[in-house]
Amino acid sequence: MFKLKYKDADNKKALKNVCDQMKEMQKQYDVTWDYCRTSMIPIGKKYGIDAVFALTKAEDVFRGIEKCLYSDGETIHFKKRGDLPCIRAKQINRGIIMKQMNFKFKDIEFGVKIKDRYEQEEVDAILYYLKNTELMDSIAANTYKETDICVSTYRPCYVSLVCKKIRGKLRVYVHITIEGLSKPKLDRFGNVKHNKGKGVVGCDIGTQTIAYTTETKVGLKNLAERGSCIEANERKERQIYRAMDRSRRAMNPDNYNEDGTIKKGKKKWILSNRYKKLRTKHTELCRINATNRHLAIHEDVNELRSLGDVFVTEPKNAKKLQKKAKTGKHKKRFGRSIKNRCPGYFQSQAKRKFRIYVEVPNDYKASQYDHTSDEYVKKSLSQRMYKLSDGTMVQRDLYSSFLLYCIDLNTNKIDKNKCIHEFEKQYKNQNETIEYIQMNQIKVMNSGIRVN
Repeated sequence: MFKLKYKDADNKKALKNVCDQMKEMQKQYDVTWDYCRTSMIPIGKKYGIDAVFALTKAEDVFRGIEKCLYSDGETIHFKKRGDLPCIRAKQINRGIIMKQMNFKFKDIEFGVKIKDRYEQEEVDAILYYLKNTELMDSIAANTYKETDICVSTYRPCYVSLVCKKIRGKLRVYVHITIEGLSKPKLDRFGNVKHNKGKGVVGCDIGTQTIAYTTETKVGLKNLAERGSCIEANERKERQIYRAMDRSRRAMNPDNYNEDGTIKKGKKKWILSNRYKKLRTKHTELCRINATNRHLAIHEDVNELRSLGDVFVTEPKNAKKLQKKAKTGKHKKRFGRSIKNRCPGYFQSQAKRKFRIYVEVPNDYKASQYDHTSDEYVKKSLSQRMYKLSDGTMVQRDLYSSFLLYCIDLNTNKIDKNKCIHEFEKQYKNQNETIEYIQMNQIKVMNSGIRVN
């Protein structure tokens, strides 16, 4: 209730009143950081966990509570049974102790295997700081005093142990959190691997595709497309999951009603060896697909970063599109598409890597505006190709990205003069992009572009 009031409060006096009431309620029901911290200490002693690990976990718990109180969070999510832990202590000299790239966790001492040239460069930077601590700190402090610029010192802050199961084997990765930015990646000739361009990048992010317009290039492509086909991988996941469901039903017939639904209450589940093998296979397939999505999105963002440094897009709406519709016969929406393509993750990575990130206001309406008539025309979702008022045929996503490209950065509104001046050149680039897609028979999802 107070969360809604907090969002609706306009003036400062009403906002302060709501904040004071929320603070009083938090103290009344012990929903405070002090209570979370003090209550975690006896829990840590009960289970034999070091205090620094317990307090680090308390921070994670309270961060989830704050997301529910002040942000868009709805519930606190707990670790699922079978999930591997992430062991983290936010102090470099306690919990997981680091000494030159040798680590100590309780009575276990271990080193690391470095298999990547980029990892080796990061490790060398950390070791250089540990050898020249006073020098690096003084350089960083003097630079900040003189120029107000923060220098990356590569001081190790704390260490985390991340456990993953890959191809049936348990692997433990060491994550070192450092002070500053990571080192830029260089190729074998010593040149910067990912170039950084300058200019505006207008990007229309859909549930399955991205369309972008820059000064030199226009593109339309499927999101998170890498390696084998996403549709084929999703079909494999569904087949394995159905086989798991059949096996579980055959072994536990007493846990189901006559209509096939699961009975309520506490139940005992018997899992066959076949079910366990299928579950392992399904987990591995999901891991591979998730890794491919992660790498593909980073490749797409790096490509766009090479074309410009100002990223203009519409506000995030992936979470809203995942939810079922409240009215109508067909209530399912875009949950599967968003799970397979991850448009929200793409947007968050663009926000992290671009110098300037702009989300246009809701009244921008890039999908409805027609610059030839200076009017907003609402179109159905299925209408991917349409004509402007002067008869010019445009592709919906590409034209939306063009309108995002033609933004006035001072007012965050469409620059109509820029639309008129740039349209002829960008329209030619759009037609070349569509011809390239048709010539190479690339299937772009929900684009309206037909290929033989």
